[in-house]
Amino acid sequence: LSAFRQREAVSVVGSSNMENDISLKFRQQLFLISENLVTEDVAALKFLCTDLLHLSKLEGVKSAADIFKLLMAQEYLNAEDTFLLAELLYRIKYHSLLEKLGYTKEKVQERLSEKGRISPYRQMLYELSENITSEMLKKITFLLQDHLPKRWMILSALDLLTLLEKQGLLTKDNVKILEDVCMTVSPDLLETIDCYKKGKVLCCNILSSPEVHTAAKLLKELGELPSFCAAKIHKRRCVMLSSEEEGTPVNGVFFFQPKVGLKYMVLEVLVLFSFKNTMKSYKMDGPHIGFCLIINNVNFNSSQRKGSCKDAEQLERVFTWLGLDVRTYTDLTSGEIINLMETWQHVPDHKDRNCFICCILSHGKSGAIYGTDDRLVSIRVLTSHFTAKQCPQLAAKPKLFFIQACQGDKIQRPVYVDTDGPTPDLSSMQERVSLSESIPEEADFLLGMATVDGYVSFRHMEEGTWYIQALCSKLQLLVPRGEDILSILTQVNEDVARRDSPSGTKKQMPQPAYTLRRKFIFPIPMAPPPS
Repeated sequence: LSAFRQREAVSVVGSSNMENDISLKFRQQLFLISENLVTEDVAALKFLCTDLLHLSKLEGVKSAADIFKLLMAQEYLNAEDTFLLAELLYRIKYHSLLEKLGYTKEKVQERLSEKGRISPYRQMLYELSENITSEMLKKITFLLQDHLPKRWMILSALDLLTLLEKQGLLTKDNVKILEDVCMTVSPDLLETIDCYKKGKVLCCNILSSPEVHTAAKLLKELGELPSFCAAKIHKRRCVMLSSEEEGTPVNGVFFFQPKVGLKYMVLEVLVLFSFKNTMKSYKMDGPHIGFCLIINNVNFNSSQRKGSCKDAEQLERVFTWLGLDVRTYTDLTSGEIINLMETWQHVPDHKDRNCFICCILSHGKSGAIYGTDDRLVSIRVLTSHFTAKQCPQLAAKPKLFFIQACQGDKIQRPVYVDTDGPTPDLSSMQERVSLSESIPEEADFLLGMATVDGYVSFRHMEEGTWYIQALCSKLQLLVPRGEDILSILTQVNEDVARRDSPSGTKKQMPQPAYTLRRKFIFPIPMAPPPS
């Protein structure tokens, strides 16, 4: 008996040590995650946990570790079940930290319908806050000034939403105040709110205990439920697989909860859905974002592109800040440009990268750019090196080309303004090439041209080109806001279109062409913009 008790005691001690080891490892995981989250991330986590933790306790939170302690105290988070934390990291788009919990973005997505805890209402508010720019926030604050405390300092969109909830002006059943201000400030924001309203919790009294499909059909006829596809039974719930209404991706779950003593059943319809736009984004969460080539042709046989080095330096700073591995090449002939494309076409490291970017600063004509030997290279030839067939390592990955060069011969040279085209030779005029002909027919290419076909682009001999300076400026301004590349290039167009040559007689309009299948969104850098 004594020997048995000794073995039992040793077993208990061993089990206790194992539990301590698991607990220590778990807390080390939480510590590492907390160390990677900055102030803005902590604010987002606090907001997303508002429905789970008492507000008075959340107000005392100073770090992510504080939130983790509160979640553990309420038994939302422990070493055996870390899904809530994985969901929170997924919601704030910090996918790189998921691996510390043994998750991937795809694994979290698969389990959200089963284990997700963040309510559709909270998701909607957070998604809305992510799309509210600082300028929009100022306008919204002005519109709501009669509803806000006189001395209240609004630091962020999340602060504003939290305050509106505290005052009872915003609830899961009443989002009218948001609809009103969004309609005035930016109607595009209404899409997120409309998506929530279509998918919010519906309660419907249905006589007796109808079969699931009958209940779904009735709700559709009443207009209470989006047009779901066929269903399947799973224990006490019926999972509605998808929605066909206006292309909105929605997953619905019916929970049946009979009320005691009543002859009818309350059918609660809980709709779980994603507030992301129907268009997905390219994967940009790998260990390396990609390579960025900069070809800067300055010295030609008969001319010099003064100010181009300013462009090259700015591009290098901005794309390095965005996390790309930048390589700059100066004064390449037409043959050297083609050879360079062939070299990079076969670089094996592309397979570990998310994208490829190439910036070319040179003189040009319709559909082509010049080497320093004054020979033309077709833009189509350059881009075709990186098709899926020619460069399999970049298949299905975005390839972005930014071309700063004239695309025509109409030239006028005001003071300090030069053009990126050679002195016209009327005897050698070539046919214009459609911009769409300059990019491969297959998907995942973007070609950003400094000017539309047939026209010159302008370069300040000290400050650089209008297009590249606008591009760098807008990338620094809008990438931290989570804007996709096409939205950024639209604002580049607006910026360049507002500029005038010193004589006030010349304008310029950039033109993008693309075969992108998804949104291209740069990861937001941790460091501040370089300028």
